[in-house]
Amino acid sequence: MPESLVNRCRSLPTGSTLCILGAGFSGRRVAALAEALNIRVLTTRRNPDPKSRALRFDTDQYVLPSDSELHGVTHLLSTIPPGRDQTDPVLRTLGSQLSRLPLRWAGYLSTTGIYGDTGGAWVSETDAPRPGQDRSRRRLICEREWLNSGLPVQILRLPGIYGPGRSPLAAVKAGTLKPIHKPGQVFCRVHVDDIAAACLHMMHCSAAGQHPPVVNICDHEPAPSHVMQRHAADLLDCDLPEARHYEDAEADMSAMARSFWAENRRVSNDLLCKTLGYTLIHPNFRSGLSHCLEAERLTEDPTRCAPD
Repeated sequence: MPESLVNRCRSLPTGSTLCILGAGFSGRRVAALAEALNIRVLTTRRNPDPKSRALRFDTDQYVLPSDSELHGVTHLLSTIPPGRDQTDPVLRTLGSQLSRLPLRWAGYLSTTGIYGDTGGAWVSETDAPRPGQDRSRRRLICEREWLNSGLPVQILRLPGIYGPGRSPLAAVKAGTLKPIHKPGQVFCRVHVDDIAAACLHMMHCSAAGQHPPVVNICDHEPAPSHVMQRHAADLLDCDLPEARHYEDAEADMSAMARSFWAENRRVSNDLLCKTLGYTLIHPNFRSGLSHCLEAERLTEDPTRCAPD
């Protein structure tokens, strides 16, 4: 965990406990930041490593953490996606237990996909959701369940998430990346460190009385994917094939890949950054990719200095 990231964040009040339901890519980063700030953290996994301290939580098998294991949880973050029945699996299985906790803040990680296609126009939290994909419609159903749960919920809408070990850098190095250009198409992104730091920031904002029900967490610069990929290649001093036109590449795409290219929007972070006062660690993909490269090099060579 970069020292500069820890130093810019504040710990929670003494006696606080943060529970993260679903310790995947984003959940693990939030947990690592919280632990670096000396916050007591609980995490859950469907099949936790027996050597870890993670609690087992499997909504399909109805294996739940006990009341004693969740005792004292004051802050909650759910990263768990919608269930097959289009309801939120956390609220369906754990809702009654959560309602008995002394929660001061509960976050639910959702998606900016609920805005649907805007033809590249900007959208904000005040715009009505118009999800075009089934996965986004299911997310919207879960958002509404959380907002109607009676818990102190904030919905956190995220675009494409990247970070160390999860960026175009690996595909560029492997020589497997095939850039695609679709005129006018942009994608929104957020670095995983900004998810972690923004979550802590909003916990403090909520305690101070600033608690908007929905907040977008994204960087300042929506951009075409091939532009980000070209920058990754430049950082690595690697060759990259010329970008193919979307019309030429579409026939080889999976249905999932085509669904991502079917929507084009620019997501505003004004509420997060201007109203709530959060300053992005990585305001654009150039900053974020540079950090990814340095962090990955540090993993390969632990004697190197950690990136800021």
